[in-house]
Amino acid sequence: MMGITMHSLKLLLFTALLSGCTNLFFHPHRILVDTPDKFDLEYQVEKIKAADGTLLNAWFLPAQNNPAPKNPAKNNSTQPKIKPEAKATVLFLHGNAENISTHFRSIAWLSLEGFNVLALDYRGYGESEGVPTLAGMQLDIDAAMRSLLEHQDVNPNKIIVFGQSLGGALAIHYTAHSAYRANIRAVVIDSAFYDYRQIAREKLATSPLTWLLQWLPWLIINNDYSPADSIAAISPLPLLLLHGDRDVVVPLHHSQQLFEHANAPKERWIEQGAGHTQAMNSEASRKRLVEFLLRHSG
Repeated sequence: MMGITMHSLKLLLFTALLSGCTNLFFHPHRILVDTPDKFDLEYQVEKIKAADGTLLNAWFLPAQNNPAPKNPAKNNSTQPKIKPEAKATVLFLHGNAENISTHFRSIAWLSLEGFNVLALDYRGYGESEGVPTLAGMQLDIDAAMRSLLEHQDVNPNKIIVFGQSLGGALAIHYTAHSAYRANIRAVVIDSAFYDYRQIAREKLATSPLTWLLQWLPWLIINNDYSPADSIAAISPLPLLLLHGDRDVVVPLHHSQQLFEHANAPKERWIEQGAGHTQAMNSEASRKRLVEFLLRHSG
């Protein structure tokens, strides 16, 4: 048994060294499990091309609280439907596992509150082409942003970036360096980690089998896109950090570190009893978030 364990550890280490180890953060699935229409939500499939030619898959959920016409008798099939402007548009960046089909429900409720939502699958996830890399994902987010700026149902001056877990880490770096910062009204980060190497070291420290390998992340993990190096540069955009106090995937102190190194304006909400990416599960938290988005989207 010990021989098998040591062999597995050596194989894992060798694979990590070959891949730069950063790929261990990615756990994509190709199969789409659910779609918004199964929950009576309107949506459109968007095909977006990244700057390097990679074709990406995304779902656009339009604001779905459109009021009924004041004079229903005049609302016949010969008249075009006029959609009221959405309160804002949310660019949603999911976590490191699976794809948008298992993540969209955590954000789809915003479409019922009058917000457009674009849920993006990074390269290598779901029906998006390519292989996931941190550099490639930045191109993916940029492509999604450009598609929103050109979208006929989107006010280009009312865009909110919302990232969960790995998506939060990606969102921090992207927003800090984006050419489209002027179009972004606020940034919401849910359950994100402070630094790639730090979270990897902490995970290695949790097992007796990998405890002695805690030094490895400093040698083989690409930290060029670390949230730690970008969080201060989000200012002067409003920043909201969300985290559950029972998050065992990304411990609460990561949110504290991000908050301490961020510049104003910034807020940090801790949801009592919530686990990883569960900070917006309660009705009260959702209402509070809507108020935050309305306050900062003009």
